[in-house]
Amino acid sequence: MRNGKEALVRSILLENYESYYRLAFSYVHQEADAMDIVQEGACKAMAKARSLREERFAGTWIYRIMINTAKDYLKKYEKERGTLREDMAVSPGTETDLELQEALDRLPMQEKTLIILRFYEDKPLSEIAEILQENLSTVKSRLYRTLEKLRRELS
Repeated sequence: MRNGKEALVRSILLENYESYYRLAFSYVHQEADAMDIVQEGACKAMAKARSLREERFAGTWIYRIMINTAKDYLKKYEKERGTLREDMAVSPGTETDLELQEALDRLPMQEKTLIILRFYEDKPLSEIAEILQENLSTVKSRLYRTLEKLRRELS
């Protein structure tokens, strides 16, 4: 059955590459770094494919790997440089877009992940709960509090 799980993981990775890239880019704001994160996350997923318990959760399992890889990348960068990346180029946009991106970047990683999954990746709350391995009610309340925090900061 090992080949079946590896084939499934490979298939999901290929089908969702753009989504994983957008996810990574939303954390690091650099094309090359985002591609490195996706590549590293894909390698991790393939290496751990045999440990996948239930094939029906393969998609959310891979998302969790990609999120953790992005977070690890940021922690490593912070540790090496002693600060969060200030050189991360934000894509050109309106002043409102830039303000929103800056506000998102100031959020704690857990809250930022919620916003990315819900609004950038358009994931339903139930899937976000699976990805984050949390209760649906917890995800809903944290998302509400995070949105309120963003509204206060942007107003």
